[in-house]
Amino acid sequence: MKLINIGFGNMVSASRVIAIVSPESAPIKRIILEVRDRGQLIDATYGRRTRAVVIMDSGHVILSAIQPETVAGRMGGRNEADAGGDPDND
Repeated sequence: MKLINIGFGNMVSASRVIAIVSPESAPIKRIILEVRDRGQLIDATYGRRTRAVVIMDSGHVILSAIQPETVAGRMGGRNEADAGGDPDND
């Protein structure tokens, strides 16, 4: 089982991820509100700005404070520098 670091030492299972998206669009904001009401939202931002939304196959949604490109790069086995992320922002 491959785990992906989504920031601050938090990990998710790579095989359970459906999508990694930006939180800026209205449909994603609606999804976040609906999942929060169902009690399936996991906030892993540690109080920082949400930069990536990870949608899982279980219906859970995880908020991350790192860029979607960085999370996707970690999923593909690349490091933060290759994905354009800043490792100091974790």
